[in-house]
Parts: sequence; C-alpha cells; structure tokens
Amino acid sequence: MVSPLALAFYLAKTTEAEDVFVPVLNIKRSELPLRGDNVFLLQKIHIPESLLIFRDEIDLHALHQAGQLTLILVDHHVLPKSDAALEDAVAEVLDHRPLEQKRCPPCHVSVELVGSCATLVTERILQGAPEILDRQTAALLHGTIIVDCVNMDPKMGKVTLKDNKYVEKLEALFPDLPKRNDIFESLQKAKFDVSGLTTEQMLRKDQKTIFRQGIKVTISAIYMDLEAFLQRSGLIADLHAFCQAHSYDVLVAMNIFFNTHNEPVRQLAIFCPHAALRTTICGVLERSHSPSLKLTPIPSTHPNLQAYLQGNIQVSRKKLLPLLQEALSTYFDSMTIPSGQFETVDVSREQVDKDLDRAGASLIPGLSQDEEEPPLPRTPMNSLVDECPLDQGLPKLSAEAIFEKCSQISLSQSTTAFLSQK
Repeated sequence: MVSPLALAFYLAKTTEAEDVFVPVLNIKRSELPLRGDNVFLLQKIHIPESLLIFRDEIDLHALHQAGQLTLILVDHHVLPKSDAALEDAVAEVLDHRPLEQKRCPPCHVSVELVGSCATLVTERILQGAPEILDRQTAALLHGTIIVDCVNMDPKMGKVTLKDNKYVEKLEALFPDLPKRNDIFESLQKAKFDVSGLTTEQMLRKDQKTIFRQGIKVTISAIYMDLEAFLQRSGLIADLHAFCQAHSYDVLVAMNIFFNTHNEPVRQLAIFCPHAALRTTICGVLERSHSPSLKLTPIPSTHPNLQAYLQGNIQVSRKKLLPLLQEALSTYFDSMTIPSGQFETVDVSREQVDKDLDRAGASLIPGLSQDEEEPPLPRTPMNSLVDECPLDQGLPKLSAEAIFEKCSQISLSQSTTAFLSQK
C-alpha cells in the first residue's frame, strides 16, 4: 500500500508533464480495517484515510476507453482476469518478485528480488531526486521495509543487502525515525489485532477456498484464542450468514495465537450444518497420520460446530488443505454419484479472482498482487533455511507464514536444548 503512495509522490514532484499521478489502492474502502498494520502506519504518519482512493471509487475501464489511462503496476506485475482489458494501458512495472508474465516494449519493467518493493521505491527517489524526500514519506518507506523484511532479520530469509542499504540511508537522513524494534513490534501487533473487527471481517482477513463437485470449503486464519472466538456475541448466526452469502458449505477456522509463555498455539473449528459432511471431515482430520494433527476435542455447545486443540503446531493451513481435499474425496466416495460428475480439486477460480481484487499491493492507478502464498523453504532442525532463499525468489510472508516460521524456530530451539542436555 505504501509503495504506490510514495511512487506517485515522487512522480508528481519530478514530472514536468501535466499528467496527474493517482495512487489507487486495490481494495474496497470497507476492507481497509482488515489491514491493521497499514491503518496503524497511516495513522502514525498522520495521513487521513479520507485522502486515499480505493478501487471501488474509480472506474479504470471508463478512463481506459476514453484514452485517459496509463497504468504503473507496483509490487506486482500480473493483472487479474477481470482487468485483462487494461493490459495495453500498462506502461511500467516495478516489482520485487520473479516475473511470471513477460511484457514487451514500450512497457518498462524494473524487477529486482529484494525483500520489499518499498526498497526499490526508496532507491528511485534517492537516486532521482533525494531533495524531495520528506520525513513523512521516509517514515512510510522505513516502516514498510522493516515489516516486509521481518525486522531485517537474516534468519527469516527475506532481507537482502539492498534492503539493509536503503533502511540505513533513510535512518541517516532522518535520525529521529523510530527504532527498528519499536516500529516492527507495533506493526506486527497491529497486523494480528482483530479486536475491532466484526466476525465477517475476521473470517475474510486471511482466507483460502477449495472447491469440488459443487461443495465449497473456506479456511480462515483467526488470530485469537478459539475459546474467546466462540464466545463472540451472535457467532453462530454470523457464521451461518457468512457461509450463506458466499455459498460456503464448510467453514474451517484455524485459530492461531501465542500463549502467556510466548509459545505458539493452534486450534481448529469446523462449522458445517450438513451432519454427514461435517462428520466425514472431522473423521479424516482426527485419523490423519501424514501429517498427524494430534487433535484434542474441545467441548462446544454449538451442534453444527466441532472444535479442537491442535497438538502439532507444525501443521499450517497449507498442510491442512490436502487433508480437506482428502476429506471431500472420502465424502463423495461414500455417496452414489453418476459418472462424469467429478471435477478437479482446486482453488475456486471465483475466489481467486476475488482474492486478486482484494490483494494489498497496488498500482498507479491500482491493481493487485496474487494473494496466494508461495511455499517457504523447508526448515531443517539445525538451520533456518535449506538453501539461499533467493534461488527461487523471495518468499512472501503473511501473518500465517510468519507464525509458521516462529513455530519452526521455537521447535528448533526446544530440540536443540533437549539434545544439549543429553
């Protein structure tokens, strides 16, 4: 969200032409509260939300048809299917992940595998017109690079030499910028804070969907204790309404939080009004050995909801998805289905398009990055990374991915401590 704001500021200050540079954030205005870290940073830097322009507030297709649109894709380079008609308006790409789609001249492509796209924007400003950089813009870029690069910690496999270089340059130019630990902890706390969200917003904040033979299963990461989540007022009515509005047959909530000892905890809740389907899914998850979730049932007063404590914290959502696909196969195998009705298990195309439209990165005017998370490098017990993370491009770390990394580090440290005592 910060990269297009800063780039538009730079272009407006340095371009002599009468062009108007408008940063458009590729989410609906109503979805901004889902991005707590962005809201926190904007408030801290004193940028009113009323000054922002969102995707549902501008008709890019009408501007394109009128010949008045030029796009710069920032922090991504592939337009969603719904905006394919805007391809010939793309004049430039500025991204920090490997190219999935080649673009021909006159489109100018600047791609470099760094930890944060904000690093590339900072570089452009400092190389092109360093005199225009003010403290407000510097603070936005500084905070974004730090949180994208996981507090500049090389163990997390995100930060590069260039990220470090430009964070140091910003700190040298503006010595009163917040300390790295302070801004990182504040932004991480804001990212995980769901206290001000409705149940629907919590479910949509970090969500994936799978689809098979007319059955849709959605999996939402919920960043709070399941017990507190289940005690929310009107929860079951909210879950019913959410599923009905989006035609979901099954809702899986994967609750994630840290306990008072700063240890990661995972819990599961399966909400499904269809008893046979719910029983099948729960049975597959309970019996799974590869991987074993080590589920312990949690008492629930809601007849359509089954809750569990997940003993194996290493089973993340991406590892849970194949088990849910297996559960759907088991369910259909138990039914009499005419031949020819099977479909390939996959992420719902409809949901992917919606996810693309919701993604947090933006352009000028704005579209988005793919929300799907690439797999993180496998973490062996004696090392945080298996190989150089740049070999396959930098992994994009969501809140869920960061939690998984912390879980792996915690387990690695526990194992090391155990071995050293023997």
